[in-house]
Amino acid sequence: MQALGIDIGGSGIKAAPVNLATGALVRDRYRIPTPQPSTPRAVVEVVKRLTAHFQWRGRVGITFPGVVRHGVLLSAANMHKGWIGVDAPKAFRRATKGPVTVLNDADAAGLAEMTLGAGKRARGVVLVLTFGTGIGSALFVDGRLVPNTELGHVELRGRDAELRASERAREDGNLSWVRWAQRVDEFLHHLEMLFSPDLFIIGGGASKKADKFLPLLTVNAKVVPARLRNEAGIVGAALATRSR
Repeated sequence: MQALGIDIGGSGIKAAPVNLATGALVRDRYRIPTPQPSTPRAVVEVVKRLTAHFQWRGRVGITFPGVVRHGVLLSAANMHKGWIGVDAPKAFRRATKGPVTVLNDADAAGLAEMTLGAGKRARGVVLVLTFGTGIGSALFVDGRLVPNTELGHVELRGRDAELRASERAREDGNLSWVRWAQRVDEFLHHLEMLFSPDLFIIGGGASKKADKFLPLLTVNAKVVPARLRNEAGIVGAALATRSR
């Protein structure tokens, strides 16, 4: 069985059909730059183009960078604020002409990692964290997702944690890997105090250089790099359609 996975981001919207049994992309990923401004009408048009590119008929899973509760968008990080309050599955069904599942982008990446990646067969409490422009989070308890945690916005030193510890913060601040690892470690210790996780899975752009900072972390929980990387959002979006 296959589903089309579409991963919406602030700079690009990517899609590919996914084999739901293996997580493999059935065709090459196709990307279209996110329209600016990223209004609902403009983004829905891109989703329509992506669906047409693959001549897709069937289930579609879509990630969105914001809180998604029962399909309704409650926030829109790095996207036009006109999305807030929108019934996303209803809006995207006009473009795809088929059943649509919409979920938070970090939750999708976490779902992919827990099903087919570094968290496969992991039990207990698992936190999947994506370090990129911001910090995304996905919380799992015995393999079940607790959606919309948005832990990159917990407060550390009077600021959102992602403003100190994201990959963008490292690049913008020209931080050494050692200095940045100290900030990440502080963030993970805070999450460890709150959730007592058994496992941290670190994804996003920073995971490509995991050897430069993971050995410097001092939390008690096991910390491992994500495996699916740039394909995690697409794969997780497609996997989410299985619950329909």
